[in-house]
Amino acid sequence: MSEKCGYVAIVGRPNVGKSTLLNCILGQKLSITSRKPQTTRHQILGMKTVDDVQTIYVDTPGLHEGYSEKALNRYINKVASSTIKDVDLVVFVVDRTKWTDEDQVVLEKIKGANVPCILVINKVDFLADKSTLLPHLEEVSKKLDFLEVVPVSAKQSTNVEALEQSIAKYLPEGMHFYDKDQFTDRSARFLAAELVREKIMRQLGDELPYSMTVEIEKFEDDGRIITIHALILVERDSQKKILIGQKGERIKQIGRDARLDMETMFDSKVMLNTWVKVKSGWADDERALKSLGYNDLD
Repeated sequence: MSEKCGYVAIVGRPNVGKSTLLNCILGQKLSITSRKPQTTRHQILGMKTVDDVQTIYVDTPGLHEGYSEKALNRYINKVASSTIKDVDLVVFVVDRTKWTDEDQVVLEKIKGANVPCILVINKVDFLADKSTLLPHLEEVSKKLDFLEVVPVSAKQSTNVEALEQSIAKYLPEGMHFYDKDQFTDRSARFLAAELVREKIMRQLGDELPYSMTVEIEKFEDDGRIITIHALILVERDSQKKILIGQKGERIKQIGRDARLDMETMFDSKVMLNTWVKVKSGWADDERALKSLGYNDLD
């Protein structure tokens, strides 16, 4: 049997469960998740090798229209749009029986890229009336010549294995690009920063939407313990106060939650130190963005 290997982009509007789906497929946490749009900002590769099939998943930021045109927003849309053109297969994720203008925007980009596409209807476990699913599947099937339409629940792992089998059918033959045990192309430093950012997004939500990023200033592993220094950048003093919280309780909770996830991910004891610093205008400064690691397209 010949080997198969291919790139698969997971795309969709914000908050349809793309990162949750990737984590479910990989069987471990790679992409951070929260209920807030734009949680994913970077293109992240997650590899899964089963026997002769290696699937390289590309988790992309949610494609969106109508958000403020800061440099960060332009960057996020550019990352998501460019990914679609460079893959072997697209997995287009939508939320249950909703179809929004933003879903249509993503669909038009897929059409423009002319890449084979599987449509995934996610969160079917939340459907109050399951009888609405079949008519919806028939309706959305007319929007594009999808290879398949697959209903899943990424959170409950329902039908995800069937989706993986469908994806494998359409991958090209070819040698594997990565070692069979490798599960991402991202560094431990990057993953640590993302875990801190996830905890902030979950703790603060609308109070500190997108004016925050995390930079890892120190990452040292002496074989016994990993020491990490995380710098959290915000744009205003008022945001710094919100993030630190009364008597520093909020930042302590964020640090505790992030450290526990890091210890699971890195299989090691972790000492995490966090600081908050005001850097006004970073999200609209392209040079600042590049210095903070927003350079996937260089």
